[in-house]
Amino acid sequence: MNSIKILGLVAGTLTTISFLPQVIKTWRTRSAKDLSMVMFSVFCLGTFFWLMYGIFMNDIVIILANSITFALSLSLLYFKLRFK
Repeated sequence: MNSIKILGLVAGTLTTISFLPQVIKTWRTRSAKDLSMVMFSVFCLGTFFWLMYGIFMNDIVIILANSITFALSLSLLYFKLRFK
């Protein structure tokens, strides 16, 4: 594995796990009132497009990072709708 791919994996890991504290907090408190519905909707759409791009480019780093980030951001969007 080359250094550029490792750099991408580290960057993808850090940006992906940055969502975990918010997901955990929202799950525990059952409150998503302070989350912006518009922001997370746009973010989910953008992440989905990055995932599609990664699939078309056959880039495992983009696919892994964005599939996990997409799942986490979708969970926050779900919480936003569920915990009104």
